[in-house]
Amino acid sequence: MTSQPLKLGFIGLGIMGAPMAGHLNAAGHQLFVYTRGKLPPAIADSRATVCTTARGVAERADIVFIMVPDTPDVEAVLFADSGVAGGLKPGKTVVDMSSISPIETKQFAQKINALGCDYLDAPVSGGEVGAKAASLTIMVGGPEAAFERVKPLFELMGKNITRVGGNGDGQTCKVANQIIVALNIAAVGEALLFASKAGADPAKVRQALMGGFAASRILEVHGERMIKRTFQPGFRIGLHQKDLSLALSGARALGVALPQTAGAAQLMQACAANGMQDLDHSALVRALELMANHPVAPGPGDTKGSA
Repeated sequence: MTSQPLKLGFIGLGIMGAPMAGHLNAAGHQLFVYTRGKLPPAIADSRATVCTTARGVAERADIVFIMVPDTPDVEAVLFADSGVAGGLKPGKTVVDMSSISPIETKQFAQKINALGCDYLDAPVSGGEVGAKAASLTIMVGGPEAAFERVKPLFELMGKNITRVGGNGDGQTCKVANQIIVALNIAAVGEALLFASKAGADPAKVRQALMGGFAASRILEVHGERMIKRTFQPGFRIGLHQKDLSLALSGARALGVALPQTAGAAQLMQACAANGMQDLDHSALVRALELMANHPVAPGPGDTKGSA
């Protein structure tokens, strides 16, 4: 915890942003918030000051955190007529914790730096569970001095906090994270589907694999979701699609091939085409199930041949 209360802003109070802002508020900091959606009850009932614009947050806070879905959302929060940039004064710091384009992040940072302010890109991994438990992994790009200044606040929201490099490097790290997560979800889905179709109990297979070299956090958490058919979103397929699009567009710009990433992106696209974009990304397995005409395990409304 920092030694004295700070004036902090938080923009974006969705599934992830609300608990993250809540941790800052619970630590005794003066919090100014803005969100386009419904104000979460925990924030509404707190000491936080609700602002009517992102600019209003920036005018009042010394450090402004942003947690919104996509690159255009961040751009609008920062540079719209009522955006953050209009409320900044030299010496303030903007911290974008969204998962967005590394290339555009560098451009945003340059514009904020031109106003005499620091910019950190600090995307997170850990989902809703990690946000609520303050155990997020936080990948940071930006100046070391700004990172050290904000680090005590990051420690209120996460456990594994790493400054990767300069602006844009935090977002690059997050894209790499999302590649690994997507490919692992696809691998777990294929393995459990194979086992189920072969007649083995997928729950027992998962239990056995958890004790060997194939053990992973994805097998533990998302493998269980696939078996129990619990696809309520912790992290939506639609958002993971966005992250893989960033990976593939970045790969084209760099002249590298990411064939497995492209395959995982197509599986998520198949889910989205079947109306599943708002399910948890573990539901990627349902695209595999549709192709196999066989579910990993039966669930509510499932019959043989349906996913």
